[in-house]
Amino acid sequence: MTAAFASSSRTMLGFVLNHRLLPESQSLLSSQRFDAARLDVEMSAMLKEQLVKVFTLAKPGMLFQYEPELDAFLEFLIWRFSIWVDKPTPGNALMNLRYRDERVAELSGKVRTGLEGPGLSAPQKIWYCVASVGGQYLFSRLQSFSAFRRWGDSEQRPLARRLWTLIQRIEGIYKAASFLNLLSFLYTGRYRNLIEKALRARLVYSSPHMNRSVSFEYMNRQLVWNEFSEMLLLLLPLLNSSAIKNILSPFAKDRSSNNKEDTVTCPICQVDPATPFIALPCQHRYCYYCIRTRCASAASFRCLRCNEPVVAIQREGVSSAK
Repeated sequence: MTAAFASSSRTMLGFVLNHRLLPESQSLLSSQRFDAARLDVEMSAMLKEQLVKVFTLAKPGMLFQYEPELDAFLEFLIWRFSIWVDKPTPGNALMNLRYRDERVAELSGKVRTGLEGPGLSAPQKIWYCVASVGGQYLFSRLQSFSAFRRWGDSEQRPLARRLWTLIQRIEGIYKAASFLNLLSFLYTGRYRNLIEKALRARLVYSSPHMNRSVSFEYMNRQLVWNEFSEMLLLLLPLLNSSAIKNILSPFAKDRSSNNKEDTVTCPICQVDPATPFIALPCQHRYCYYCIRTRCASAASFRCLRCNEPVVAIQREGVSSAK
């Protein structure tokens, strides 16, 4: 319910911002572009999960060493078969969106419905790949390399510490610029991130008519499963597994009460007791620590072999009760 409320709130926020601040012909929900980006991330994660399964029998830790290369390869594949061939990414396709070269659209001045305008040019596509795929890969590798070399430690050389400080400042400046661009995007509804803003690549509707058959079947199934798992996590610690086992034990087909090993081993730890004690009044053998712990934890402990209440314990071969 929380996810559905957050999604509806985000959709209403985007609707209000765009319809108040943009012309009627160019209105586009901001939430649709955020949802498209999220769908692209989920698609990349699904592809990565399937690719990782191929290397399940490989040497452990091999994929972790080359994880940045794997992420860059998957992002390149998505770019190659979507943006490079003038097709939308999977998330944009589901949200009926495409990229438009805003420079040409502004120069032509023939934008009436918000759908006109050519797609991205070849240089824009190449720079998009360099910035989104190559830039993310290089920064991830630089971060992991600097952390492995411990450039930020005080014992390092001054040059290494300066490089570490420079990396941290660049990251801080990028995050601050991304936040300012987010505020600008919520106000104007133009560019979703800094890459789109630098390339003047704007998301617009791909088709004026698109039947969006919204199905909540997956969401309902996910909500039911989440509630069911939370209920199990709450109830399972409260259940007495020994009592359930004793109730179901008479119905077991392979139960053999006349087996000598059943009467010799401890029914709790399934080993020959080093300090054998017997439960009274049923006279079944247990380890001292096993039966002592069970009697201390349960007020009315029942024998695991005959389900009789244990009123006392006695060391085997000793006539006095403990």
